[in-house]
Amino acid sequence: MQVVYVALLLHVCIKSVSAHAQYNGLVATYHVENFGCRATQADGAAIERQLLERGMQRAAGAVEAEVVVLNTCTVTASADQDARSAIRRIHRRNPAAKILVTGCYAQRAPQELSALPGVSLVIGNSHKHKLAEYVAPPASGNGFVPLVEIGHGDSVSIVGDIFAHTELMAAPVFDGHSCDKTRPNLKVQDGCNNRCSFCIIPYVRGKSRSLKLDHVLREVDALVDSGYREIVLSGINLGRWGRELSPRTNLAAMLKAILERTAIEKIRISSVEPMDWTNELIELVASSSRIAKHAHVPMQSASDRILRRMHRKYRPWHYADRIERIRRAMPDAAIGADVMVGFPGETDDDFEQTRELIQRLPFTYLHAFTYSSRPGTPSAEMPDQVPVHTARERNRVLRELAAQKKRTFMQSFIGRELEAITLTYCDGEFTEALTDNYLKVRLRGRHGSNQRLLASIHAVHSDSLAGSLAATS
Repeated sequence: MQVVYVALLLHVCIKSVSAHAQYNGLVATYHVENFGCRATQADGAAIERQLLERGMQRAAGAVEAEVVVLNTCTVTASADQDARSAIRRIHRRNPAAKILVTGCYAQRAPQELSALPGVSLVIGNSHKHKLAEYVAPPASGNGFVPLVEIGHGDSVSIVGDIFAHTELMAAPVFDGHSCDKTRPNLKVQDGCNNRCSFCIIPYVRGKSRSLKLDHVLREVDALVDSGYREIVLSGINLGRWGRELSPRTNLAAMLKAILERTAIEKIRISSVEPMDWTNELIELVASSSRIAKHAHVPMQSASDRILRRMHRKYRPWHYADRIERIRRAMPDAAIGADVMVGFPGETDDDFEQTRELIQRLPFTYLHAFTYSSRPGTPSAEMPDQVPVHTARERNRVLRELAAQKKRTFMQSFIGRELEAITLTYCDGEFTEALTDNYLKVRLRGRHGSNQRLLASIHAVHSDSLAGSLAATS
């Protein structure tokens, strides 16, 4: 694969260095900061694994690290702003650090990032899998730019054709923003072959590609051996897993293989597009006690006109049929959706169609987003852009509706017992747990983490359930 240099390194002599990154004769320290979705978090975990294998040491934080890797998102303008703010903050507090920027923003706009003070190296998703080799190149050099040789004030960007990219980084990752350290997330698919008119992701992550089944099973076995009892399978377009493998296969087949060939106690699947919730997949999730009763099904809009402008591959009635089938098969399942408001051309009537369908369907939670124009996408050039204040008001309406539906769903479990897994202990009086159907529970007392149990539900407390250990647990 040809490397494309978007910004040139000035006055840098490429020299071979030892297989372990060293600064001032000592093993280098690093810090990885991730932004965005679970797939990005999983990429960051894989980068950490590579850096550790090369002899580097994890620093306490960005201020203490000699190498700081920012693994970026670019799905919205605010995601870009978050990355730029982090770069400025880190450079201000740790001016000696070598800052590497990678991820989706790096793939989309390397010039913007390389121009920021403090940035030494920008590596697009096309070369993210080789990032550790730029930090600590092989002794032979192999054409890599040793990070240690990049002087302050210099910057280099390495970005190639993402659609020629065939690598898939995979390493389990944990949610670092809560007390949940018991449910590793395993990315098994990357990229997307869809071309939704609002979405930049295919242009920064490339075509759909799947982790081979034997690799999936090895990762799951390793997690079981490490004591984990529940895993979350994720991907950029998870429902397309296996479609490009030879022989061609699908998500349901992977789930069956995990059930048959590993000892994992619980599998949870993340977001799956509506057209990929096949009857086979619904029946499998409903029938297996080892698959969490949880379906996240992106909707975006319930206006047929807007869905067509979005280039989505289903119609509102198709979507409703899938949700209703899931509910019939799993009466207590969590069912969630992503919804976008303020898409170019969205009228009051289009929005009302979306609100009405959400009201009618058995959702238990909702992720409502305000449209964000992304340079390079077809929707960015569309006329009739919706005023920001209108889009925000529509977002507020949907968030209030979602909160009502979630509370009604939670209240339906008062007096019942629910299967749950305890998360890492968080405070003095309660232990947080997550139910099979994706509800947070505050359990009375202190319970060990990573335990599967039955929770007796007593009440609804804010956005979670209140309960205790069931007598039958």
